[in-house]
Amino acid sequence: MNHMPQLSKHRARKVCIFPVLSLLILSLPHFATAARKGEIEIRVVDQQTQQPVAVRMHLKDPQGRPVQPPRVPFWKDHFVFPGKIVLSLAPGNYTFEMERGPEYRIRTGYFIIKPNAADNKQVEMQRFVNMKKEGWWSGDLHIHRPEKDIPLLMQADDLHIAPVITWWNQNNLWAEKDLPSPALKTAGTDRYYHLLAGEDERRGGALLFFNLSQPLKIDGAKPEYPSSATFLLAAKKLPNAHVDIEKPFWWDVPMWVASQKVDSIGLCNNHLWRSGMLANEAWGKPRPKIRYPDPHGNGLWSQDLYYRLLESGHRIAPSAGSASGVLPNPVGYNRVYVHCGDKLDYAQWWEGLRAGRVVVTNGPLLRPRVNGQLPGHVFTAEAGNPIKLAIHLNLSLRDKVEYLEVVKNGKVEHQVRLSDYAKAGGKLPELMFEESGWMLIRAVTSNPKTYRYASTGPYYVQIGEKPRISRAAAQFFLDWVFERAKQIAALPDQQQRDAILIYHRAARDYWQKRLDSATVD
Repeated sequence: MNHMPQLSKHRARKVCIFPVLSLLILSLPHFATAARKGEIEIRVVDQQTQQPVAVRMHLKDPQGRPVQPPRVPFWKDHFVFPGKIVLSLAPGNYTFEMERGPEYRIRTGYFIIKPNAADNKQVEMQRFVNMKKEGWWSGDLHIHRPEKDIPLLMQADDLHIAPVITWWNQNNLWAEKDLPSPALKTAGTDRYYHLLAGEDERRGGALLFFNLSQPLKIDGAKPEYPSSATFLLAAKKLPNAHVDIEKPFWWDVPMWVASQKVDSIGLCNNHLWRSGMLANEAWGKPRPKIRYPDPHGNGLWSQDLYYRLLESGHRIAPSAGSASGVLPNPVGYNRVYVHCGDKLDYAQWWEGLRAGRVVVTNGPLLRPRVNGQLPGHVFTAEAGNPIKLAIHLNLSLRDKVEYLEVVKNGKVEHQVRLSDYAKAGGKLPELMFEESGWMLIRAVTSNPKTYRYASTGPYYVQIGEKPRISRAAAQFFLDWVFERAKQIAALPDQQQRDAILIYHRAARDYWQKRLDSATVD
């Protein structure tokens, strides 16, 4: 594997009506009659291969409103099309952004439609990094879009793994029809989507279920009963099941973690939007807004809670999801890259996610190596022998990033300007561990409206038999369990209340033992 640095900045490229993109002035003469629509055919190709490619387009009319063409998948403010589209539009000035996932340069610009005009033009999309050629394959764990649209949506945003949520709470798209067989489908070469992903989203928060053979029977009309733990435990008895904590701030997170059955947690989650933030914690543990102010506070809160889990001695992989179809994100906006090597195997992708060989992002693209190893690796040494970690990173950007940050045991150990990173040939400062701990690398953009960033999965250090368990982190989650139990104790039905509290009492005992075994303050 070549570890030479790759630092590239590819921000949105402005396209005017002149030859830069040739998209386009339509200047047929006005007719004396009332203005009629003009027509434009747009063809899109990959710049390098000159082959047609599907893309996502955000098109706004002269009043700044999103344009929704017929017969193509549309959501909120964007649509996708398979390399060619004919737009019939009223006269006026139109602006657009065109994207194909984060590995391509954004094309932006405008065009003018004249009455009765007709034209056809070609647009080239420029790829500036090819993650899969470096072994990294993308997935989005939270998708609510229609089955018929999924192949095109994946191709338009260059996404490789897409579990589609077709059952959640009391909703089940298969209630009156046969289950899909097979549930795992392909969307062209190296693209897979699974039609039996599900979600338990009730008062304690949301769990996502993947690779099950049939839906779980969840009564969403009952916000607390039965406990979400019953479905978590049932799912994990099934072969190949993967259960994801959809966000770190849900009320039941300490109880789910205490079960030791969860596989990943949504660090880059759907409260982070392409054009803003969902700046609340819904029915989750609210953030202290003085310490975590808007607009970025919700993203920082998720990050802080994840770091506390790591500090409490847990090794849980970060994941990502966009909730396209519910929230205003495109499919694949928040994504997790899993390192699988040269070829994508569906089962191995999930194994890699559980193992933490991941990078989560909604912007910057990181490809790390630490002592030559991928994220999730555990470095070991005998007691008394320190471990030195040499950090190499390939980085590609579209948004401005001031610093790269190396986080050690929950705190920023090194903050490195991009100019210094480039001068160092892609090397970041070394880290020295004399005791067990963990580290990761993150890059946060300067976007003023949303928390746009990337993070590697953690690397772990185990020196001797003594793990790193923070007393403060364990106490934090133990207090959280008691806070959540008070909510459940207020339920009017005693039988239901007692059945739910069984799991929280077990979580109380778990976190108390974790606190008692703490090794650092």
